[in-house]
Amino acid sequence: MSDTASHPRIPSRAWYRPMVARPTDEPYRRVTSLELLFDLCFVAAVRQAADRLHHNLGEADVGHGIGVYPAVFFAIWWAWMNFTTFASAYDPEDDVYRLTTLVEILGALVIAGGVPRAFDHGDFSVITYGYVIMRLAMVGQWLRVARSDPPRRVTALRYVVGVVALQAAWIARLALPDGWLLPGFLAIALAELLLPFWARRPAPIIWHPRHITERYGLFTIIVLGESVLAASLAVQTAFDRGTEASALLSIAGAGVVIVFAMWWLYFDRPVHHLAASPRVALLWGYGQYLIFASAAALGAGLAIDVDYQTGTAHLGRVAAGYAVAAPVAIYLIAVWTLHIRPFGQLKMTVPFWATTALVLLTPLTPAPSRLAALLLAALVATTVIATRRRQGAARTATDG
Repeated sequence: MSDTASHPRIPSRAWYRPMVARPTDEPYRRVTSLELLFDLCFVAAVRQAADRLHHNLGEADVGHGIGVYPAVFFAIWWAWMNFTTFASAYDPEDDVYRLTTLVEILGALVIAGGVPRAFDHGDFSVITYGYVIMRLAMVGQWLRVARSDPPRRVTALRYVVGVVALQAAWIARLALPDGWLLPGFLAIALAELLLPFWARRPAPIIWHPRHITERYGLFTIIVLGESVLAASLAVQTAFDRGTEASALLSIAGAGVVIVFAMWWLYFDRPVHHLAASPRVALLWGYGQYLIFASAAALGAGLAIDVDYQTGTAHLGRVAAGYAVAAPVAIYLIAVWTLHIRPFGQLKMTVPFWATTALVLLTPLTPAPSRLAALLLAALVATTVIATRRRQGAARTATDG
């Protein structure tokens, strides 16, 4: 049999195709190379945010760092999420779509370039410009949906009106007096979060469940890479300095164990069925903000741990310990909320919350990151045992 007969024909890419919703039960739906490139470009923004958080915490400017970081990461996460969810519902894989995505990538790079100004000077203008570039490019995508997908035309037009109005509000916010900047940010950010609920009322946008959860999972891995980078920094510093080599190598080992445990807990069970309902999927996606932000912040925390060990941090021992413990605790709470609670696994609730509480006590000990690693390793072991028992019970019920 010839190759042509044994494999389905791959359609040639067109300059322009109608923007129609892709089937939610489409078999073999894969993450495209364009989506992976988009994520790679977003890594620059995530890296900048983690690096500036590390700098602020290392200089003992804790209040400023933890005040600016959530706002900066909101811009990163929300812009990424809007592209990701749209691409799961609509992706004609034509040239116009690719070029529009290029504009969004340029916007992501502008956001990354504006992160240092936001942290160092409280100047969000560059981040705002990059964010507006990305969001206005999405307006073009929604106009294509309005033209090509009549059942969802009203929904698409609502997105167009809402996104344009909100981008005007973000630009106008730059002219507000200093005392109004934070209230202005909170009000517009809340409007951004509410926009999908209003826009989707006429006709919901339905994503491909396996595709959208895979996209979130892949970006989680990318963000966890920031912590791997911090662990490699500890190894490099250990070999460069020599005097604190054993302590620094133990920090590196603890960082790797923490990252591995965080990965394990996130991917312990498939969750694609949670994305079958558009409303539930949207709320589940909102919860990913805490996953991404805490995973990236862990990289900054591990770097602070290295700085404290080498005497270059301006933080005390307890504060440096919380730079690791707080992101880990937030991550555990988010994973429990998104991946454990929906399954009604009450047996895993106690281990998750007990581990979270103990992690928050580790900064009171001499080796917080090492103890946090041991606690997460124990939680993973508990999860594995519970999973094996559940699978055994399921097999017994099936055989019976």
